[in-house]
Amino acid sequence: MPIIAPSLLAADFLEIGKACEMINQSEAAWLHLDVMDGRFVPNISFGTPVIAAIRKATDKILDVHLMIEEPEKYTPLFNEIGANILTVHAEACSHLHRNIQQIKSLGMKAGVALNPHTPLSSIEEVLQDIDVVCIMTVNPGFGGQKFIPSMLSKIERLKKMILTNGYNTQIEIDGGVTLENAPEILNAGADILVAGNTVFGAKDPIKTIELLSKM
Repeated sequence: MPIIAPSLLAADFLEIGKACEMINQSEAAWLHLDVMDGRFVPNISFGTPVIAAIRKATDKILDVHLMIEEPEKYTPLFNEIGANILTVHAEACSHLHRNIQQIKSLGMKAGVALNPHTPLSSIEEVLQDIDVVCIMTVNPGFGGQKFIPSMLSKIERLKKMILTNGYNTQIEIDGGVTLENAPEILNAGADILVAGNTVFGAKDPIKTIELLSKM
């Protein structure tokens, strides 16, 4: 069964507390939180005060996705406010191995995200140290985009790399996940599905999470 990580970026920001209550009642194991700085991606989302408040509202695993430049400056702060998994973008890190080790030294799981154009070779030498590889299946910065079909091959190739080397790395998919394409994504090798509009735009979000989790 896949891990489902509803993305709060798609929630009504005036009702974040209610969104957390809904997720608490659902089968979702993680809560995905996108932090954007307006530099690495052309958008600004929410920051540490909001995440600190969310931490008080849920016991779910907080999967914090940093779409920011110089993430190493803020890594200790995200640990302090309760992030369980901290994901940085390979494209934003000049010294990716150092970034990964910094995250892990603080007791968090280390994730690395790859934009659609970024090759898997960019993480090949550090893959054994990564807990979660987040494959971006849309261009980052905005919710509601359509899944890029060519990313299925990228997922398959990453899964082969992990299995061939006997690593424990999990594959997370972020962008355009729907009830319709989720089976194909999982068949390609995904372990974790980030779902934003599919969950928060549904008439019955809890049921939608249940359907995704049973695929």
